[in-house]
Amino acid sequence: MRRELALHTDKYQINMMYAHWVNGTHKRRAVFEAYFRKLPFGNGFAVFAGLERIVNYISDLRFTEEDIRYLSEQEENYAPAFLEELLQFHFKGNIHSMKEGALVFPDEPLIRVEGTIMEAQLVETAILNFMNYQTLIATKAARIKQVAPNDVLLEFGTRRAQEGDAAVWGARAAYIGGFHATSNMLAGKMFGIPTKGTHAHSWVQSFASEQEAFDAYAKVMPDGVTLLVDTFDTLRSGVPHAIVTAKKMEAEGKRMNGIRLDSGDLAYLSRQARKMLDEAGLDYVKIVASNDLDENTIMDLKLQGAAVDIWGVGTQLITAADQPSLGGVYKLVEIENAQGKMVPTIKISSNPEKVSTPGKKDVFRIIGANGKALADYICFPEEEEPRSGKKLKLFNPLHPYMKKYVRGYQAVQMLEPVFQNGLQVYRLPELDDIRLYNQEQLELYWPEYLRKLNPEVYRINISEEVWNRKQQLYAEHMLPDEALHDEE
Repeated sequence: MRRELALHTDKYQINMMYAHWVNGTHKRRAVFEAYFRKLPFGNGFAVFAGLERIVNYISDLRFTEEDIRYLSEQEENYAPAFLEELLQFHFKGNIHSMKEGALVFPDEPLIRVEGTIMEAQLVETAILNFMNYQTLIATKAARIKQVAPNDVLLEFGTRRAQEGDAAVWGARAAYIGGFHATSNMLAGKMFGIPTKGTHAHSWVQSFASEQEAFDAYAKVMPDGVTLLVDTFDTLRSGVPHAIVTAKKMEAEGKRMNGIRLDSGDLAYLSRQARKMLDEAGLDYVKIVASNDLDENTIMDLKLQGAAVDIWGVGTQLITAADQPSLGGVYKLVEIENAQGKMVPTIKISSNPEKVSTPGKKDVFRIIGANGKALADYICFPEEEEPRSGKKLKLFNPLHPYMKKYVRGYQAVQMLEPVFQNGLQVYRLPELDDIRLYNQEQLELYWPEYLRKLNPEVYRINISEEVWNRKQQLYAEHMLPDEALHDEE
């Protein structure tokens, strides 16, 4: 599904690139960091995803002749020499990133981009697009997995996704977050995700009787039979007919996989269906439930004793219906000055949570002697404490008096080099290895950080040096009190 994506960007990126080019500042070195400010869904963590698509995008990033022709037609009347430079464009910068499947938290760099201001500005929109969506879906999938840890989870969202790319890459993100299979065949082909499917109501409706439909389906695919039993009446028609088909299959040495419930009171219907199947000696037949499910509905159904083994989750997952955007941002944290020195930059806002943290930064996951994560620690690359194992001070920037010192810890560097001088240096892992890494990440945390409702807040700490630099730049950029006055 690769295609030319140089113009998968906002127009203001091109306009800023052009303005830098005209001003002769387009080759100034810059550092940007991508992160989010607030966890989605009220969750205690997010699951980072989207890196593979970002890597493919950066590797293939070229302006085509058609792109240049289109840009030449814009009202900005870009100079031909600028467009010619775009035609020769290759990304030559550095990118560091969290690994896909990592548990991530607010206000910590997930991706760091270093390069000329021109190239770093160009890639902002696409990086945020890919990171925001896939991280959101992987996190939603992880929440569903938390309430059904021992059940099979199937991603069924393609028909309700916001277009084809969302369906395919959303299926991949759901697999990273803990789902077991997808109904999307293209996602299965592209990423090696197991594919699962049953049949629609139209299959049953196309036959003279429900029994005939079930028998015909079982005859064609005897090793993969899951029958949809709610086309007419689940308990008086669908389940009894499925039982008849299952018995015919047993006579031929085959076993039915399951039945699917797609409407009605899933708790009641699944309990009754389970009873009917067991009484018929079909205790091996699984019950699949679908119908606009999410983590809240599944949790409620399980509390009501639903006898469901497999959950098919579609719309609510693939659209992240209760929060359809992650809100990740991409901020300039360092810029080359006129003397060729890299200097930190800060964004000031009347909203305190929007004040950026200046300077290029690394992220370390601090693991205690018991093997559990204590905190994430954000510091400048030149700081030695986490790298050398020295005593580390962890304090809350909002409440500096809340502090603790840790020793005997393991500091895991979370940002991996992905591109160096425009060359890919990171080997993209297999998708199953990403799933395994995600599970390993989950095991680092106590259950209170992972619970669905009111999770304990995991500590994100910045070093004192980073904190002091932030306060210094904040003070330098604030207007003096006498410059502020009320309008008359």
